[in-house]
Amino acid sequence: MNKATLMQTNDSANITLSGDGVSDDYQLRAYLRVSGELVSFVEEEVLPDAGISAAAFWKGLAVLASRFTPRNRELLQQREELQEAIDNWHRRNPESGCGAPESFLREIGYLVDEPAPFIIGTQKVDAEIAEISGPQLVVPVLNARFLLNAINARWGSLYDALYGTDALDGEIVSSTGYDTRRGAQVITRAKAFLDDAVPLAEGSWAEWTGGQLQLANPDQLLGTIGDNVILGNNGLHIEIVIDSSHPIGKTDPAGIADIRLEAAISTIVDLEDSVAAIDAADKIVAYRNWLGAIRGDLEARFSKGGETVTRTANQDRSYIDESGVIRNLRARSLLLVRNVGHLMTTPAVLLPDGEECHEGILDAVVTMAIAMHDLKRIGPLRNSLRGSIYVVKPKMHGPEECAFSNDLFDAVEDLLGLARNTVKIGVMDEERRTSANLAACIHAVKDRVFFINTGFLDRTGDEIHTSMLAGPMMRKGDIKHAEWIAAYEDRNVQIGLACGFAGKAQIGKGMWAAPDRMHAMLAEKAGHPASGASTAWVPSPTAAVLHAIHYHLCNVAERQRERSTETLVPLGKLLTVPLAENTRWSADEITEELHNNAQGILGYMVRWIDQGIGCSKVPDIHDISLMEDRATLRISSQHITNWLVHGVVDRFAIDAALHEMAAKVDAQNAGDPSYRPIMACPKGSIALAAARELIITGACQPSGYTEPVLHHARARAKQQAG
Repeated sequence: MNKATLMQTNDSANITLSGDGVSDDYQLRAYLRVSGELVSFVEEEVLPDAGISAAAFWKGLAVLASRFTPRNRELLQQREELQEAIDNWHRRNPESGCGAPESFLREIGYLVDEPAPFIIGTQKVDAEIAEISGPQLVVPVLNARFLLNAINARWGSLYDALYGTDALDGEIVSSTGYDTRRGAQVITRAKAFLDDAVPLAEGSWAEWTGGQLQLANPDQLLGTIGDNVILGNNGLHIEIVIDSSHPIGKTDPAGIADIRLEAAISTIVDLEDSVAAIDAADKIVAYRNWLGAIRGDLEARFSKGGETVTRTANQDRSYIDESGVIRNLRARSLLLVRNVGHLMTTPAVLLPDGEECHEGILDAVVTMAIAMHDLKRIGPLRNSLRGSIYVVKPKMHGPEECAFSNDLFDAVEDLLGLARNTVKIGVMDEERRTSANLAACIHAVKDRVFFINTGFLDRTGDEIHTSMLAGPMMRKGDIKHAEWIAAYEDRNVQIGLACGFAGKAQIGKGMWAAPDRMHAMLAEKAGHPASGASTAWVPSPTAAVLHAIHYHLCNVAERQRERSTETLVPLGKLLTVPLAENTRWSADEITEELHNNAQGILGYMVRWIDQGIGCSKVPDIHDISLMEDRATLRISSQHITNWLVHGVVDRFAIDAALHEMAAKVDAQNAGDPSYRPIMACPKGSIALAAARELIITGACQPSGYTEPVLHHARARAKQQAG
């Protein structure tokens, strides 16, 4: 630092570092060594319109890092100490056949006392969160095209969703041209939906020939846009597109060319599980896309059909209501941003001691500063109409970590000059200690919480890791039907309702991970709104349109009122570990399970490590495309680790499975010109080595997370690629 060159500006002192082993890529900002790329992005693209001086920003970040880093480290150490205490209990009680008992978990502080009954105090929450129940997308922030698709998924064609998927009958249309028989089936199904959601006063929609529209409930007729009709049901909008000149409309007795549904009400812009961001360059792409999304000026250019297409965010529309008043019709999904959890650090910012800054601290400061562009109405489009910033916080373990995030958000608000609780927090109920102490976790953020949800995959990964030494777990497919799962899903809704979430905050459910199986989704995902959950994750804009049907057919507000009187499912059911009752699996059953997990691990990791793709459709062992992210990787790797620890499989079997499945993954990716086949040089495959490391060391990985291994492997791959 003694070779630094000082350059004074009006409001900051910029020090460019060189020598003393410090890379020229870093610049000194308020005793932090910050990537030069990040400095340029923040100072040139974020701060001017946010109304914050560079000096104040960097000084604020330095103070926050100094204040919260020790506490962050202590919380991570607490995780390790609690896990070691649970592991030791199992070592002392090897024949228990169950998880550590509730009394012991209370003794070590894993379980805390329940707070006195309370109601959350969250205010200034947008209607998309507090009042409207509907689908929610999660989109990787690194892909601008996907991000814009999600933003614009607020509306979608029901005709297209039914025609282009297997939603009707489990089969996808095979003809290359328009299949008139299929089209007729789509129209019949769509009009039957209208009969259920917005019935006519007399007859059915199939019989409507146009003209004056008489609904059974006149209040559902909201207005018109030209010839199009806007209807409402359960807080959601439906647009009947009338166009007699359209190829579909001219064959319809009423000239209906399409039925468009309000679909993805909100979208989580994800900086965490669905992205591969390991360094400053990756983080800047993430932050810049978030900036464009929140301002409304994000663009994506891509080639389609031999032409260059430019995609932007949709403009809001207006309709004329029945009284002749012009009403605004929102055209974009409300954007929430998912920051990184407490575990990982980032080389984008180095602390005075030379250690990397915790990524969650950096995310909090930068993503909130970016969101000020929306609050200050800088860009062409608005996100929050109530003046709030929505941050989803993942992978928190218990109320102390929730309190940490609350205090961190307080400090960022102070740094940015925001009123207290402008920043709202979404608590992802995806770790076992959070589930077991959910009311206390909510209480720790009670004046800013806007969201809780269940996430089966991460929650299962943590379930396996926490009770790793208890015994062999059920086969992965059977865990979905274990006792604790039902308790987990019920308690999440029951506790949220008891804390006053109805009409104030979202209660969410997890992802449907099979984007090509919409017929099955329609059959199964109806259970989410029926459970009283006001939102649930879907894997695509098309899936959002189809899932929206469920919120028309189920009034979530009524279901929440009905469920609010239920007795809370006992904690003991939640703490029941999914141990296998009979471990006398045949050799074929063990191999089948091992191959299934190994194929899923490799199929995901090759894209993450070699191509930097954090979430994509990955063919499973049966060549069925599934949405894979780090949560699915966590459960698959932890499951093999558990069977390895208990001798169900050994390292030789694991190696054999990895090599055999590597050949299958190579075959599945043969059509990808950027794919690097594993078996072309198995010893040189970073992805194969990382997969093995993740499994063999799984019991030692913090909370069974995959990020440390993935980040290290991705860094090697990037370095190798030059």
